[in-house]
Amino acid sequence: MDKEMNLLLPHVADVSTVTANGFEFHTGLMAGHKVVACKCGIGKVNAAVGTLTLIDTFHPDMVVNTGVAGGTGAGTPPAQVLDLVLASEVAYHDVWCGPGTVRGQAAGYPERFQCPLSADARAALGAREGLLASGDIFVDDPADLRRILELYPDAVAVDMESAAIAQVCALKCVPFVCLRVVSDTPGAEGNAAAYSDFWTAAPERTFASVEKLLGLIPA
Repeated sequence: MDKEMNLLLPHVADVSTVTANGFEFHTGLMAGHKVVACKCGIGKVNAAVGTLTLIDTFHPDMVVNTGVAGGTGAGTPPAQVLDLVLASEVAYHDVWCGPGTVRGQAAGYPERFQCPLSADARAALGAREGLLASGDIFVDDPADLRRILELYPDAVAVDMESAAIAQVCALKCVPFVCLRVVSDTPGAEGNAAAYSDFWTAAPERTFASVEKLLGLIPA
């Protein structure tokens, strides 16, 4: 979203902007790396088209997905608002290809997409790790959250884009890393208000974690 891009771009130096396939791409430098930042938009289709355009236009060595996610309450302790979540793997919670297939698995792809990052980098980042589940709904209904946790009891967070980005990266053989900030806790009382307050607080410091992440990757 624009709110997220506005928090991320101050960490990019020497920014220039180009347009491809209807998407704006901001190129520059971050933590010693050449980077391209793109706002894909909300949902799986926007995420997939934006990612494919990014890869075909700029040929990156790695795709880093950042933004916000909802904490599920799973894990000990569960992820709280403003916690960083570094996905160890990503999966769909709203995909089913019919009888004889596994719920959550896109046809021709693994049940869960892996997010490669060295153990040293993970330890230095100090984020919560675990499965992130994606689907085309904003999860604020306890019934929706229960359904997701029945499918993935180990899902620590939910979002609307990461699995689609991971699938495109798998298709194009590009490594994928996902680092998100918990903005709310679906199913909790006052969840919608917490989401709004999160943006009012504008926790810019959490988006600095992307710069830290890149600093842990050899240039």
